[in-house]
Amino acid sequence: MILKEITDEEFNNFRNNYNMSSLYQSTEYSNVMENQKFENLYIGLFDNKNIVAATSILIYKNGKKKYGYVPRGFLIDYNDINLLKTFTVQLKKLLSKKNIMAIKIAPLIIKSTYDSKYNITTNNNYYNNIFKNLTSLGYRHLGYNNFFEALKPRYEAIIDLSIPYYILFKNIRKNFRTKIRSAEKIGIKIYKGNYDDLKYLYLQTKNKYPRDLKYFKDIYEEFNKTNKIEFFYSKLDTGTYLKYYQQKYIEQEQICSDININMTNNQNDLIEIKIEADKKFDYYRKKLIKATKLLRDYPDGIITSSALIIKDQKEAYVLMDGYDNKFKYLNSKHLLIWKLCERYSKLNFKKFNLGGITNIDIKNNPYKGLNDFKLSFNAISVEYAGDFELICNNTLYFMYNNIPLKSILKR
Repeated sequence: MILKEITDEEFNNFRNNYNMSSLYQSTEYSNVMENQKFENLYIGLFDNKNIVAATSILIYKNGKKKYGYVPRGFLIDYNDINLLKTFTVQLKKLLSKKNIMAIKIAPLIIKSTYDSKYNITTNNNYYNNIFKNLTSLGYRHLGYNNFFEALKPRYEAIIDLSIPYYILFKNIRKNFRTKIRSAEKIGIKIYKGNYDDLKYLYLQTKNKYPRDLKYFKDIYEEFNKTNKIEFFYSKLDTGTYLKYYQQKYIEQEQICSDININMTNNQNDLIEIKIEADKKFDYYRKKLIKATKLLRDYPDGIITSSALIIKDQKEAYVLMDGYDNKFKYLNSKHLLIWKLCERYSKLNFKKFNLGGITNIDIKNNPYKGLNDFKLSFNAISVEYAGDFELICNNTLYFMYNNIPLKSILKR
């Protein structure tokens, strides 16, 4: 078997017929990263004329420093030790000749899964065999991080779309179903956006995500060439919002009036009911005042949340999502995620990947809110193996191993 550089077309043909891959192993993503100052290599292992394993490698260069990164790992059967060994030995030689000191991979190797009730499923023999194969060939495991220390999330929340959408909705946690219905009632609407609307996503994520607006635009342009990207956002109709609370105010005012009439008959048992009714009336009064101000200040509505979706091999993947924290109380992101779940279920997608989460077993987890939000949609928590590093050129590696890779690659 011979390892050599291949064209993007050859890589695509192999990837499109491979049983498990990620958007991060696509030519579209590689092209995007070339605009982010990376070089890219497509490499294939041939058995006669057939490619039996392949990878795309992103190369960062800084002076004499060259470091490779393989998002979500190689397209290879990690269980086949002979195939993996042949691939690894030849890969190290090829990359060493190109003065690439090492590569880091974050493979799609599943260690365990947790269902929505936190029941764990593991396949220790499968995982341990792959782990042994990699480490025996010189891949250094970089540890089981619990949060977002790695270059790609070690945990992801994934919804199985193989069941009907109406059952998917029933499987969502009850309080989330209530929030979804409420968001729709008060005037939250979901729209399909375009290239020019990406500014909403950038504004909602710029304080937590290191990429700029150009990155989102590059992503959209590149994946749009193959019809693999969609952008959606939620918007509050402030006119509907005002009408909703006007009606609630009027209804509660009548309830309070009826209680006051009955109270004249000295029905002391109505005192507690009156107190609660007055509280609710005051609540709707304040909501009405706020809704009136929102319509005055935002007559055209308010963009409240957004999501950029990659559609790849029957999987819909939330590449990035955000919301306006000032309007978090509207629960618009709950409605947005549900509507997307419903959409891709009806389009016969197999999975809806909500993106990264953290270890759900950690106590006092600072990301508990993020975990709870995504898992409340009856998502499964998938745990991957984490990052591995393979040194390709020992001399260069020990000269330049202090390269700040994570700050460069970001996520």
